[in-house]
Amino acid sequence: MSPSRKKTAETKPAKKAAKSAAAAKKTESKKTASAKKVPAKKAAEKKATPEVYPGETAPERVIKADFRTVKGERSDVWRDCVGAGRIGEGLRDTWRRQLAKCKKELGFRYLRAHGLFHDEMRVYSEDKAGNPVYNFMYIDDVFDFLLSIGVKPFVELSFMPEKLASGKTTIFWWKANVTPPKNHDRWADLVRAAVRHWTERYGEAEVKTWRFEVWNEPDLDVFWDPGKKTTMLDAYLELYKHTARAVKSVNKAYPVGGPSGAGLDFIAPLVKYCRKNRLPLDFISFHQYGFDPENPALPKIDRFGGNYIYLMKNLRHVADCFNKKLEDIRGNLRCDVPVYITEWHASPSPVDPVHDSYFAAPFILEQLRNTEKMACMSLWTFTDIFEECGPAPRPFHGGFGLMTFQSIPKAAYRAYQCLAALGPTELVSSDASSYVCKDANGGVQALFWDLTHPTQGGRISNQDTFFDPHPAGDKGHALFSITGLKAGEYDLRVTRIGYRAGDAYSAWLEEDGAKTDISREEIARLERVSRLRPMYRAQVTVMKGEEFQLGLDMKQNDVYFVELIPLKK
Repeated sequence: MSPSRKKTAETKPAKKAAKSAAAAKKTESKKTASAKKVPAKKAAEKKATPEVYPGETAPERVIKADFRTVKGERSDVWRDCVGAGRIGEGLRDTWRRQLAKCKKELGFRYLRAHGLFHDEMRVYSEDKAGNPVYNFMYIDDVFDFLLSIGVKPFVELSFMPEKLASGKTTIFWWKANVTPPKNHDRWADLVRAAVRHWTERYGEAEVKTWRFEVWNEPDLDVFWDPGKKTTMLDAYLELYKHTARAVKSVNKAYPVGGPSGAGLDFIAPLVKYCRKNRLPLDFISFHQYGFDPENPALPKIDRFGGNYIYLMKNLRHVADCFNKKLEDIRGNLRCDVPVYITEWHASPSPVDPVHDSYFAAPFILEQLRNTEKMACMSLWTFTDIFEECGPAPRPFHGGFGLMTFQSIPKAAYRAYQCLAALGPTELVSSDASSYVCKDANGGVQALFWDLTHPTQGGRISNQDTFFDPHPAGDKGHALFSITGLKAGEYDLRVTRIGYRAGDAYSAWLEEDGAKTDISREEIARLERVSRLRPMYRAQVTVMKGEEFQLGLDMKQNDVYFVELIPLKK
């Protein structure tokens, strides 16, 4: 029971069932919800039950809402867009099947990827006389697929075709050229031809809904090398001018923006440059990751040859950075265009095990809960079919993806799956790290999580923490409480994401010995391990005017998803 002596929904272990039943009889007249025994046909689904805190102990955390107190329409900024490594990977069947699964279960609307004009797509070449030759067949194949599953292109206009490039500097295993065009007019002609081609193929009405982003992270010298005759900023502004005008020359309604920065330095100069030169700027885009670039231990090489990465002490650093810059854009720059976050994650490294860990689930939820003023929060990326550092070396290797190369969903994927299952109307919640929502059928969904720093405030590297098993410590008790429910019978379902729950990575570490080669049977088993299943399920009765309460024990970095589904009479 709770400190107020109100009865909580029965969630005690089986050995305490008799005691629970007796308690229920004593409190039938009180204004609290009661739980009924799980039907026999559902017994198989009841794998385990969460512990309810003792009645004498106050909960350390309360998530309280009222069914009648509406906050508003639930934000779905999180599903606006998702990233992918490069467009060329979209020619592969497994990549497509994974994105189709993400679209079906998570609902992403746009996809952004590097390498649209990379030579592997054979977009630009020249004949013997040096005249441009365009070929959009490979891009068409990818864009056709995207549109067939209801995903729109967020068109990142990069990188430089070799025949157009002013230099030889490349990045990534797949050799993306990061130099400016040697002839800006020819670059603009390429952009114009591509946009005109897509207009003819897909129609003006469709392409008006796309977004055109100029380059990727031109504020980093590894992504933008204009040589010594100019500055990185000046060279980017010149590129932006020619690119934006080329897009708008096809249709003035097509959105174009940038600077797609790794940081914030290019935003103000771009806004001022566009104003001065009367250039279009329909949106601002930039990136942020949750690592500490100033950690004195960097660079240090981990056991697999990658650099050690350290989390920021402030686990809300990503969200705080975005919100601070949004205030600057709206206030000091007086710019009211949409702000698209086109890359973000816990770490900027594609070989950082933090991405595989169950910790990624509450980390992602905490950022998304606190960035709803953005127009887009595009996680980088949906898949580990991603080859910036070359082909994936192991099933779990710290890739950015929500799914592994073998299509095993990670805990991060399951966090997005819970977001997708929330009702469309958000209720006011007493807890900042939670969503409480309702649907049109009178059902309620509560999603709440713990976010505990896993690396002693960033003093220990992600590699030293997450490459090995990392069980979660206790984090006390939580109470979910809701009033104002319609009287009736409800199907109560409690699902958890955390250590060994929706957590295939820990199973791979502990049961499979973190081996590189896993069989088809082992892949299938890990996929099953990753699935979301109610850890507790029961039928509960809510009487008129009753307060429903559910007590749960929490581990560090647990995520709980609670559903109350009205049962038809």
